[in-house]
Amino acid sequence: MTRSNIGFIGLGLMGQGMAANILKKGWPLFVMAHRNRAPVEALVAEGAKEAKSPREMAEHCDIIVLCVTGSPEVLSVMGGPDGIASAGRPVTIIDCSTSDPSVTTKLAADVAESGLTLIDAPLSRTPADAAAGTLDVMVGGAENDVQRIWPVLECFAGRIIHTGPTGSGHTMKLLNNFVSMGYAALYSEALMLGRKAGLTPEVFDSVIRGGRMDCPFYQTFFRWVLERDPNAHKFAIRNAFKDMSYLAGYANAAGIANPIGAAVRNSFAQAVGAGRGEDYVPMLSDFIAKSNGLE
Repeated sequence: MTRSNIGFIGLGLMGQGMAANILKKGWPLFVMAHRNRAPVEALVAEGAKEAKSPREMAEHCDIIVLCVTGSPEVLSVMGGPDGIASAGRPVTIIDCSTSDPSVTTKLAADVAESGLTLIDAPLSRTPADAAAGTLDVMVGGAENDVQRIWPVLECFAGRIIHTGPTGSGHTMKLLNNFVSMGYAALYSEALMLGRKAGLTPEVFDSVIRGGRMDCPFYQTFFRWVLERDPNAHKFAIRNAFKDMSYLAGYANAAGIANPIGAAVRNSFAQAVGAGRGEDYVPMLSDFIAKSNGLE
C-alpha cells in the first residue's frame, strides 16, 4: 500500500512523540523547526525530511498534523504567503491543538473554498502517552474525512472518539480540560485548607488514594505533591489558563452562566499574573499554598 506523505508542525512536548510514532509506523514524514531544532534533528536522523515553511510542507504532503498552542498559531501557519493555503493543493489538516471551536468552524469553512479540509483532533493524556502512542483523541469532522485520516491517528492514539462535525472535537476538549483543570484547582485549594488545619499532604493522600475520588489525573498530580517529580504532568499553567479562557469565551458567546468555570479560570489567572505561567499544572498547589502563607 502506498502511503501519503505526512507533515507535522509543532514538535513540542506532545508533538515530538506523536511525530516519532507516525515515522515508526512507516509513514513518510516531513517536519518543520520552530524555536528548538533538537526534535527536528532527532526525527531527520530517523528518516524524516525537513521542510522550511508550511507552504513547502503543503507542496509535498497530502496530510498535515498541527500540534501548536492554540488558534492564533493555527491561523499563522495556515495563512500568509508561506502558509499551508498558499500552496494551492487539496491538503487535509488535522488540528491537534487545543483551539477555540468558533475559530475552528470558521476556518474550516474558509479553507474549504480553496479545496482544503480541516479536521479538529485535540488530545488528552500526557507527553509520556504521546511517546507511547496511547493518547486519547477527540475528532471533529465529516464521517468520510475522519475515516480517511483514522490510520494516521492510530499511530499515536490508544483511543479515538469521533465527536461529531468539525469544531465538536475542540468543544469536547475544552469540556475535558474544564473537568481536569477543575480537579487541579480543587486539589490545590483542599491541600491548602488541610495544611491550615494541620493535615499533611500524606494524610490527605491516604484518604483519597484508592477511594472513590481517586483517578489517573489525581495520581499524576500527586506525584508532584508527594514526590516532587517535575515530569509528573508536563502541561503549563499558562496553557491551562488559555484553555479556560477559551471556555469562558464559548460560554459568553452562548449566553450561558459558567460560574465554576470562572472560578477555575481565576485560579490559573492568579498564578499566571504572579509569573508562574511556565510552571506545570500540579505546581498550582505550591502557588495556592504560598498565596495563603504556607510553604
